[in-house]
Amino acid sequence: MCGGVKAAAGRSVRTRLRDRLAASDPGLLRLTAGLRMVGSVALVLAVLALAGAGVAQLVAGAMTATVATFAIRERQRGAQAVTLALGLPVALVSVSLGAALNERVAVGDVFFVALIFCAVYARRFGDRGTALGLIGFQVYFLSLFIGASADELPGLWAALAVAFACSAVMRFAVVPVTPAGLLARLREAFRARLAQLVTAQVALLDADADEVDEALADVRTGTARLHETALMIQTRLEQGTSDASSARLVQRRIADAEITAERLGLLLLTARSAERADTLTLYLPGAPAPEAGRMSPPDEATAALRRDLLSLRSQVLYAGPGVEGTSIAHVRNRLLAYRDEENLPACPPALQDVFRVIGEAARAVMGLRIALGGPQDESDDTPATALSREELDAEDAAIDAGEEGEPAEQATGLRRPTTRAAVQVTVGSSLAIAGGELLSSQGWYWAVLTCWLVFINTESTGEILVKGYRRLVGTVLGVVAGIALATLVGGHAWTVFALILVLIFAMAFTAPLSYTLMSFFVTAMVGLLYTLLHTYSWEVLVLRVAETALGAACGVFAAALVLPVRTDRRTNELLATVLERLTEVTEAAVDQLSGGPAADLLDRARELDKALGELRAATQPLTHPVTPLRGRRDTARYVVALLETCAYHARSLAATAELLPTHPSIAADPRLRGAAARTVRNIATIAARVAGEDATAGIETGPSFASLLGGSGGDGASRYGRITGRVLRHLERLDEAVVGLARPLDVPLASDDRAVKAARSKDGSDTPGHRG
Repeated sequence: MCGGVKAAAGRSVRTRLRDRLAASDPGLLRLTAGLRMVGSVALVLAVLALAGAGVAQLVAGAMTATVATFAIRERQRGAQAVTLALGLPVALVSVSLGAALNERVAVGDVFFVALIFCAVYARRFGDRGTALGLIGFQVYFLSLFIGASADELPGLWAALAVAFACSAVMRFAVVPVTPAGLLARLREAFRARLAQLVTAQVALLDADADEVDEALADVRTGTARLHETALMIQTRLEQGTSDASSARLVQRRIADAEITAERLGLLLLTARSAERADTLTLYLPGAPAPEAGRMSPPDEATAALRRDLLSLRSQVLYAGPGVEGTSIAHVRNRLLAYRDEENLPACPPALQDVFRVIGEAARAVMGLRIALGGPQDESDDTPATALSREELDAEDAAIDAGEEGEPAEQATGLRRPTTRAAVQVTVGSSLAIAGGELLSSQGWYWAVLTCWLVFINTESTGEILVKGYRRLVGTVLGVVAGIALATLVGGHAWTVFALILVLIFAMAFTAPLSYTLMSFFVTAMVGLLYTLLHTYSWEVLVLRVAETALGAACGVFAAALVLPVRTDRRTNELLATVLERLTEVTEAAVDQLSGGPAADLLDRARELDKALGELRAATQPLTHPVTPLRGRRDTARYVVALLETCAYHARSLAATAELLPTHPSIAADPRLRGAAARTVRNIATIAARVAGEDATAGIETGPSFASLLGGSGGDGASRYGRITGRVLRHLERLDEAVVGLARPLDVPLASDDRAVKAARSKDGSDTPGHRG
């Protein structure tokens, strides 16, 4: 076993646990949110208890601290401080109005509806408007929950002030998060997830015939998680780096590592089959591994391949700062040597491709090490390693800040999403108030809260329906848990508060993962709060379920009938955006590969990834397990998988194109522009069809890209030939995936369309009035 693997085996338990945590919670965002929230609530309870506050003040302080913690989403600490300072007067005014209007039912309901409209409309002013609107709504809801009165206001004001102060202490002193520190943790999470993906790829290599599909599913999951982390890093580069050049350096290194890891998984899959593996297999959930030509029993080449994959994993594990050693350098040098043809093992071409990409992955990991800020000891470098360093240094020197894109045109009036949502929530909340008071004059506000919450971070009717369903399921299960917990600890106030802290942490930690789980923990916590307020009963919790169901129904009703955004319309708009971004990336990459001017290709590729992520989220109502439309669900998954395949090849083209200015061994080929024109036209045709602009155009098919270029670029004897061949393969696969999109999106082939027209012309079927 090589030295790098032995070193990896000797890693401390603490280090392994740290990597597991970093991979499971990138940037420790969920852990930080949970610690901040629990710390704020615990500190508030301690301060108020020492001051002799009553139970109502304790509950008010705890709930306000929770709101003040999760409502603020700005990334700069100064902006967070300003929003937190503005939030306190908003909260004081809100609780005061709630207490004053508590006994004036009609006036209170009218004001509550107006407050809801303003709170939602405030989202148009960005993170600060969203936070202040959320604080205003939640604190008014708090006043209804505890039954606040005018006589209690001085004590409640004090409790709210303490809550905001404690939230500030936890945010800025006890659990601080700086943009640079968060970016560093996200980069560590990327490294840890990259190591997990390589581990899954080793398992794919070792899998027996009956285990390969499960191993492929793990590779697919690891690839998706790595991509998720790369996008999280992308969104925080501007705030977390000192200048634009540093941001682009990190972006380049992350992109290189991600793309190379994807290629490694695809080539491993190809090595297990008689023919090349379809890229779609790596992105379509449940797609089986290629059945033909399973890998032969282990021989010397496959044993070497497994050894080198484990060595690559050790390189990834030790890519963090402050790690170096002779064994690590030796393994790195050996893997980098695979980039030179003469060092490849004697084995079939498919396996040789895997060894080559392992060499490219080792280079990407070395670049990632530079981005992570580790020390660079060059004393043990071989010529191949020295060449890789020179290439990386040349790329770093060529990085510039790029240009700012033009701001997107904003919708106005009722077409603006925040205005439309404000109107919808206002209508839905009005219905929830009316229906809720019919169910109970005491607990009607739970229906309003549910109606409000199902509209947060949703755009279409289908998304609101799914979110309402998840909240109802979580509430039902939470009621059961609340009954059990209240029965066990009822009457022991501090035991109840301790359990509430546990549930608050669980709520904050699971919120980004599962809305159902978050609703479960919130409902269980509310059941315990009822015991503190001496209003707990089985009937109260059952009423909570009924009010939740009513609120969800009112939200869905308002979304469906008031300025509705149908799921089909939403997904079509996002699909058109994805296709537009795909066209931009492909066209710009091919133009640069053809000798055109340099462009911000990686930025454009990430814009494509962002648009694709939004489309994936919007299709959740179509792909939800309980949807009765199975065919539609399968089609949506297939289309998204095809688009992810397109995005992978577009990212790869962009990454290769960015090598041109710094690598004299890679030459531009002007013929690529003409060869790729068909693919670009096909993407534009599909986009026009989806947008309803052209219902007659069809996509084109034709000869392979290699034949269009006269077969050049297939020479594998030189690095130029390999790079050109790689570009052609990516263009070919991208073209195939685009053509594959035509069928589920009902876009005809141009040749088929011409044949149909010719047939109709022959038999007179296209004459006016013909019905066919």
